[in-house]
Amino acid sequence: MEPLTEHRPINGPVVYGFLRLLKSSAARQTALTGTLAEYCRSHELVLGAIFIDRGGNSAHGAAFTGLLDVLDLPDVYGVVLPAASHLGPKSIAAERQREIPRSGVRLMVVRDSKPSRRTPPRSRRRTPSSAPALDAET
Repeated sequence: MEPLTEHRPINGPVVYGFLRLLKSSAARQTALTGTLAEYCRSHELVLGAIFIDRGGNSAHGAAFTGLLDVLDLPDVYGVVLPAASHLGPKSIAAERQREIPRSGVRLMVVRDSKPSRRTPPRSRRRTPSSAPALDAET
């Protein structure tokens, strides 16, 4: 399948990443950054920058405030997160989830925190009633 866009650089749609990394190693930061970059590449989005929150108990820390500032720029499409947990603890995340759409952009999550419930396929076993009948005369 060919990409929707042609094989030349485009100027959008532009998204910004957000990571909450409290006590993470450089390797984890690199892996999560790569995940966001690959998600954007596969969905034909331009990753403008990644804002990294190093902790704090405020919904309006420096990284999130910076993110909100760039969301006011023209032609910003959305915010991309590796998982919803990167918005912070429940009380902070709830406020941040309300703030992002107020800017008129989308909130995209690479990995949903609630896996979909899938039922395994039913096996097709032959039962005696479904087996072909053999007439045996005695």
